[in-house]
Amino acid sequence: MSDWNGRTAPDAAEIEAMARHAMTTLPPEFREAAAQVAIRVAEFAPDDVLDELQIDDPFDLTGIYDGIPVTEKSISDQPAGPDIIWLYRRPIMDEWASRGDVSLGDLVVHIVTHEMAHHFGWSDDDIATIDQWWE
Repeated sequence: MSDWNGRTAPDAAEIEAMARHAMTTLPPEFREAAAQVAIRVAEFAPDDVLDELQIDDPFDLTGIYDGIPVTEKSISDQPAGPDIIWLYRRPIMDEWASRGDVSLGDLVVHIVTHEMAHHFGWSDDDIATIDQWWE
């Protein structure tokens, strides 16, 4: 059995670093645009987000894209703020621990790729080409 004394779970900054790395794994034609999307990490989604999505258990939401997909943007749009991918640390950690068969980094890559799909307007087939885990 491993000695877990003195070890801590990754904090928000470490999850954000994993997410930034995930963006570098996207196909080259998407990397520059992906770098313009902000990454934010919170412990859990706020109650208003959970209510809007009709999610009762805050552990059920690991991430969400907050912005206007590039396929829907217009030159006349006045952005209220940057496009953001929100990652929720505690649900991510919970999913990682319950799976037990994937690295935390791979899980974060998967979540970021899925949220980037919303930003870029990718189809399920597009996602499967980029993220083999999607299949």
